[in-house]
Amino acid sequence: MSAATVVVGGGIAGLAAAIRLADAGRPVVVLETRPRLGGRATSFEDPRSGRLLDNCQHVVLGCCTNLLDFYERLGVLDEIEWHRRFFWANPPHPPDRLAIGGLPAPLHLAADFLRQRRLTWSERRRIASALRRMLAMGRSARLRETDRPFADLLAELGQGPRELEQFWSPIIVSACNLDVDDVASSVALQVVQEGFLAHPFAAAMGLAKGSLLSLYDPATRILREAGGEIRTGVSVKSLVHEGDRIRRVVTDEGVIDCAAVVAAVPPDRLAKLCGSSLRDVDARLSRLDSIEFSPILGVHLFFERPFTDLPHLVLPGRPTQWIFVKGVDGTGRFHVHAVVSAAFDWMSLDEAAIAERVLEDLRWAMPDATIDDPVEVRSVKEKRATFAARPGIDRLRPAARSPVGGGIRNLHLAGDWCRTGWPATMEGAVRSGYAAAAAVLGQEDDGLVDDLPTARLSALLGLTR
Repeated sequence: MSAATVVVGGGIAGLAAAIRLADAGRPVVVLETRPRLGGRATSFEDPRSGRLLDNCQHVVLGCCTNLLDFYERLGVLDEIEWHRRFFWANPPHPPDRLAIGGLPAPLHLAADFLRQRRLTWSERRRIASALRRMLAMGRSARLRETDRPFADLLAELGQGPRELEQFWSPIIVSACNLDVDDVASSVALQVVQEGFLAHPFAAAMGLAKGSLLSLYDPATRILREAGGEIRTGVSVKSLVHEGDRIRRVVTDEGVIDCAAVVAAVPPDRLAKLCGSSLRDVDARLSRLDSIEFSPILGVHLFFERPFTDLPHLVLPGRPTQWIFVKGVDGTGRFHVHAVVSAAFDWMSLDEAAIAERVLEDLRWAMPDATIDDPVEVRSVKEKRATFAARPGIDRLRPAARSPVGGGIRNLHLAGDWCRTGWPATMEGAVRSGYAAAAAVLGQEDDGLVDDLPTARLSALLGLTR
């Protein structure tokens, strides 16, 4: 295929760009180094057991309108199971429940929040006061809060160690892959305002019923019907430019002439593909090496018998932040998936030490349950799982399209690390892919799906654009 639109990277950002281009009738060639699609949000066949395991537990929230649109275009929305109740460990008592109620936003979580037994009345009052002030700050506050950690803002809003441990940290570290001491206030504010305060459905959590990998199965057919293709196991070596355009993509299987390129790979990988000459031409590529990463650890544990009927559980104040109960699998074993975000201290541990720590947290969270030692453990370390959204990160994140009057005109960037206004999430990845596709198509806007409408009461209390 000559003069193709080439998408480098078959993760969510690359697939989102490719699907949007295919829907517009544009043939696309997707090149992916790995043998499977999905990037960091995918599944793999465990060589020890033969099981298909997700590399980590990824979720979609109701506020992720573009990710949901992407799933709809793939035809897999029915494969998402929605949860509107969340459980927070409170040993030795039963878990606290936080459910989306019938009141309008921002009061939709209020009824259960006021019944949180792990929090004192004073702690609940201080948290509610901080949430009210974050509403009143409005969305424009994010522009002013790019250069200080969220912990500083929380301290300004009267939040102490208990509020951080029992409420703010579990939310922020899971959403941003950095704790409140490290994450930029602008990024954390986005999570709180859009995920908890803007709309009742925004906080609903969707989980894939099957493997993450299965969600991407329709992509091959969709691209083929538009005259394109997906090539897995193909490594891109370099992007060759002449003047202000990319002319060729060099791979380990040959050279592809291109009309446009969407580079949907991590920033460190993109830096290697571009080389110094290309980086000198396009300012978006000049600071790729300055973007740092944060790790995530997923731990699959298999037990001989079930020990809980909860679908998931937040573990406030513990190194293991979440567990997701996958149920009894085809071999009759009870499958639990534990998640440790911002897992810097875990990366040097071997699997036995990891299992011991996670098991200690499980037994802490459910002291009345009989939790035997697992019969199988599989830990998955993603050392460079997401970009690290530290203060100042917004100045490093590039836009999808080249600036007017400069840069490489037909090179468009995608990835959750690009300038999306979102943290390192699947929603951010899809937004970047949609923006890159819009740039390829010459659209003036970013081609994004509308956000959920802001509830009237939330807007009256200050949550305006």
